[in-house]
Amino acid sequence: MSRYVIPLFCLFLLVMQGMAMSLLPAKLVYSDLLITPHWILIFLFIIAIFYDKDHTYHAVWYGLVFGLLIDVVYTGVLGVYMITYTLIIYVVHGLKKLVHANFPAAFLLAVIGLILADALLYIVYSFVQITSISWVDYGLLRLLPTLAANMIFFTLLYPLVKERAYDWSEEISNV
Repeated sequence: MSRYVIPLFCLFLLVMQGMAMSLLPAKLVYSDLLITPHWILIFLFIIAIFYDKDHTYHAVWYGLVFGLLIDVVYTGVLGVYMITYTLIIYVVHGLKKLVHANFPAAFLLAVIGLILADALLYIVYSFVQITSISWVDYGLLRLLPTLAANMIFFTLLYPLVKERAYDWSEEISNV
């Protein structure tokens, strides 16, 4: 069952990411703040923590595929999200071995992963001269609002997905 549900939910999140800004109040959308929804990444963090075992890397593969889809659908530079999502999910998958799988640890891993992913995206886009804002402006106007918005999404998604991800993991182990 999880073989179908996880990619379908990622596909749903891919579509919803494009509509996320229209869900926010106009005062926030038209301000100086730049909020980037990383909903697929947040979902895949939960999958990496609660679904994947130490020797399986399903979330990494989903990050590769859906990162490429984000590149194709939403960006003009192919491979940036694909490589970033894959690398950061792999890092989170490795870091989960150091902490217990509970809400505070998952929240911390999501914060670390999200900061790393967004900073890496900023560095790549700065390098290819797509963005030219300073580090201070990036931190205050993009990173902090993006982190806050995505962690609110994590907090809402976590109780809905955590137990299911763990059950799907057990289902795969018993096959």
